Amino acid sequence: MSRYRSRPRSPFNRLTAAAIAAVACVCVSATPVDAATGTDTEPVVSRGVAIPAFYTPPAQLPAANGTLIRQEPLPLGVSVPGLDGRPLPGTATRLMYKSTDSSGKPVAVTGAYIEPSAQWKGDGPRPLVAVASGTMGQGDQCAPSFALQHPLTAGEETLSIAYDNLAIYRLLATGAAVVVTDYVGLGATDRLHTYVNRLDGAHAVLDAVRAARDLPGTSLTSGSRVGLYGYSEGGGATASAAELQPTYAPDVQLAGTYAGAPPANLTAVMKGIDGSALVSALGWAINGFSQTYPDLRSVTEANLNDAGRKALADTSTMCVGESVVRYGFTRSTAWTTSGKSVADIIAAEPRAQAVLDEQRIGTLKPSGPVRVATGIYDDIVPHAQARQLAVDWCRKGGNVTYAAVDLPNLGDRILTNHLAPLLTDQGTAISWLTGRLEGEPTASNCWTMPFQS
Repeated sequence: MSRYRSRPRSPFNRLTAAAIAAVACVCVSATPVDAATGTDTEPVVSRGVAIPAFYTPPAQLPAANGTLIRQEPLPLGVSVPGLDGRPLPGTATRLMYKSTDSSGKPVAVTGAYIEPSAQWKGDGPRPLVAVASGTMGQGDQCAPSFALQHPLTAGEETLSIAYDNLAIYRLLATGAAVVVTDYVGLGATDRLHTYVNRLDGAHAVLDAVRAARDLPGTSLTSGSRVGLYGYSEGGGATASAAELQPTYAPDVQLAGTYAGAPPANLTAVMKGIDGSALVSALGWAINGFSQTYPDLRSVTEANLNDAGRKALADTSTMCVGESVVRYGFTRSTAWTTSGKSVADIIAAEPRAQAVLDEQRIGTLKPSGPVRVATGIYDDIVPHAQARQLAVDWCRKGGNVTYAAVDLPNLGDRILTNHLAPLLTDQGTAISWLTGRLEGEPTASNCWTMPFQS
């Protein structure tokens, strides 16, 4: 597939990339991955980074969802020896497991399981948290499991920073085991990542739990409680998983679900990201949905100009870092033949709009307690549509804890209003989820919705 071939080095803003990479090095201690390395067979290469052969799915997949396809040890990029000789924060295993995509077809999904070195001090056996990462990009080198090994992947063609590793390590410190999904098509080299597809995301999360349970040699038991943790793209995946669990994975009982800044209404989210620092997310969504839904593909193909087609092809192999540098603050009106925004074009085409409408989260009652958090000034994943998800779930009788993260306005469309709540609310979110994993009951605060922003 041509999208995986190494591209000629394009005119990248090296000073900007170097500055971002330097800041990243202060935040994470890791060795950058700069380019492809030789193997016995020609490796799949995405923007100069060799994707390990592990990530190439086999031709035949098992029948049962969550079945392990393969596994191997995964060296953590940030790890230190513990006093008892065990590595901190734990021992990781790379996974590939079977799931089902939104078309009902079998798909291989990759991820990672981490057995923590810390003891679980709560009631019951060690619990399991399935982590759905925030937006990493669409190139296979952006996969969360790859980021666990390489917290900083940097080169002239790519830049990826593993910002969600902080939450993963904090969860491991509680003594909970963690399984991380790479989602459909992120890491696995057989297709594009189906970005913010609620069905694909939910299935990948729930099947990651099944895969972790089947992994031999862990401390998990049949009585291990299960929690879900996700922010941004991950918040949408965990929110959707909480809705779909009763029908898709009745064997996966959920003790609690954290959904931070969930993109529950993609029509509103498209308008929020257009012209922002993260406008490439618009390209990732169109790429993913066009791969799955012919009606949306035909509409976008008919309305994109050469610049739009180039941008979609280019972003399909990008991680967040270089996408901000290359395309940040571009408006989609520059990508269309009519000069209309992509959101306006889709809204005017019932076939295409129907695809986005089917992605709406909040039409089903969630399973188990859920915590929805959203920054009141978040303009990337707009606050109003995330709050509406909590309202919709409350109306359906869900056990909802809603938290409006009230921070100052830190700048429009530059990601700060989206990222700041991730960091400031993270401790509270993990504490809430840990309480559910310990078996502590929680009551809905739906009655406070009229008094919260």
